Amino acid sequence: MSFLRFPRLIRSKTHVTLQAILFLFIVGSVLFETQAAVSKSPSKPVVLLNHADQCRKALDGSPKKKKFRHNWLNCIRRYERVYQKYPKSDEAAWALYQAGRLYTGLYRYSRHSAYLDDAIGLYKKLIAAHGTHRLADDAQYKIGEIYDRYKKEPAQAYVEFLKVDVRFPSGDMAPLAKKRLDALAEALNMRDGKRRKADQGEASSELVKVEDIRYWSTQNYTRVVVDLDGPVKYGHHLLKADPDHHKPRRLYLDLKRTRVPKDIDAVVPIKGDLLQRARAGQYKKDTVRVVLDIKTLGSYDVFHLYDPFRIVVDVRRFEEKAPRLRPELATNKRDVRKGIRRVNTPDRTVSLARQLGLSVQRIVIDPGHGGKDPGCHIGRTRGGVHEKDITLSIAKILERKLKKQLGCEVFLTRDRDTFLSLEQRTALANIKKADLFISLHVNAHKSRRIRGVETYFLNMATDKRAVMVAARENATSEKNISDLQTILNDLMLNTKIHESARLAEKVQDRTVGRVRKKYKGVRSLGVKQAPFYVLIGAQMPAILVEAGFLTNPTESRRLKSKAYQDQLAQGICDGVKTYIESIDQAYKGG
Repeated sequence: MSFLRFPRLIRSKTHVTLQAILFLFIVGSVLFETQAAVSKSPSKPVVLLNHADQCRKALDGSPKKKKFRHNWLNCIRRYERVYQKYPKSDEAAWALYQAGRLYTGLYRYSRHSAYLDDAIGLYKKLIAAHGTHRLADDAQYKIGEIYDRYKKEPAQAYVEFLKVDVRFPSGDMAPLAKKRLDALAEALNMRDGKRRKADQGEASSELVKVEDIRYWSTQNYTRVVVDLDGPVKYGHHLLKADPDHHKPRRLYLDLKRTRVPKDIDAVVPIKGDLLQRARAGQYKKDTVRVVLDIKTLGSYDVFHLYDPFRIVVDVRRFEEKAPRLRPELATNKRDVRKGIRRVNTPDRTVSLARQLGLSVQRIVIDPGHGGKDPGCHIGRTRGGVHEKDITLSIAKILERKLKKQLGCEVFLTRDRDTFLSLEQRTALANIKKADLFISLHVNAHKSRRIRGVETYFLNMATDKRAVMVAARENATSEKNISDLQTILNDLMLNTKIHESARLAEKVQDRTVGRVRKKYKGVRSLGVKQAPFYVLIGAQMPAILVEAGFLTNPTESRRLKSKAYQDQLAQGICDGVKTYIESIDQAYKGG
């Protein structure tokens, strides 16, 4: 019996053991699946975004729901919870974008323009907080779309689409933005053409006169300026060399509805390393052709400026090897009635900055205005205060400080009360092969209460007052500043926009901080951007400093003081030093 029971006992124990193992396996599986399910559960921002997306999709699928504003606002509030509770999350960017789209959709039903402003505000918030997110360029494109399609403001739409191309050149919205830019440019040109005809009445049959051809040239850079007595349309073309007819490579400009007067020479000898000469002739009865004979050419840019109208050609060499340490510089100007004036200024010094291998070795300071151009002023001419005198005084103080404290080579575009054109100032900075260009100015405003220091770099104007400041410093009208196609060309001319912005931030911060230590009520108006003519074509980081308002009684009194000028100059010097230290650290990997 015991023998018979023993196998049964074994079977019973085995059965219990298998049951225990099976039980443990089931419990373990359940625990594992539960833990896995917990680990895979969506995070709170994801859950909130999903709820908001469900709300939006339900709204999109119901024409009836779209008729009632509270349905739109309900979905928008759901998105608000995401970007308000989790502002740094990836979901926040999506929430801002979708909320902006909902506000735009709500406008289409309600026609309440405030909703468009709400949408623009959300898109701007997305760009500011999530500038590297893949939706940032989409948001900027949407802003342009709102101004173009709904607000019917083509000029502002152009600016916004241009920002897509400038800020997000590699984004997927850049090609679409460029198409919109081309269409808007054509529409704006047609509109401006109609406006000019309305302003001028019937088009005059009189041809515009070519008044002068000027140039400044050095080994690696030449700037040619064609002066006219009115605005014209023009085109430019590059021709290959023609050995059979002994003709060099040529760059020519055809100026429509223009004439060459008898008192202008047909040939302007340049004899530089880049250009050999400039020739102007009456190509057709109503067209003047200006030809630049090329010796060496790397790249070139052509653009125009207003008041007076002039066409600027910048020609540069592609540097295949490091430039010589002490290049000989030559400044050239062509005056049609007084012949060619040429000044050679060899630079035979090696600065301390060069010996130490610093990244910034040569700085050009530009004291604004001068000579027949006094800038803004207060009081009567005799005993009054002029911007040109204040900027020159600050520039000389700054020159001494930069040389002594930083060991840099420093040059002034003018060291006395003489007149220089805006394009000549930039050309001088390029000829000197400056590493930095700082243009000094003093501001003015119709309100005596406005005061403060502000620093600009070349870019699209971002507010109305920036346009006004640029128009005053450019000695032109706000309408001409709004020539957006020119602004686009200007942006392409300057490849140092980001570095210029960094320099502007350092200088603004240190200048205001320095002056505040000794003077009360100093206001910082911040770093801004605008299309200043004097910065166009600069081949180095370039900024324009507005040191204060001559129209403000307190700042006017201070700006006349040498002590205050010294503090301003020291602040600018400190800003330049901070900028140099930041890029030197970057070069060293710090």
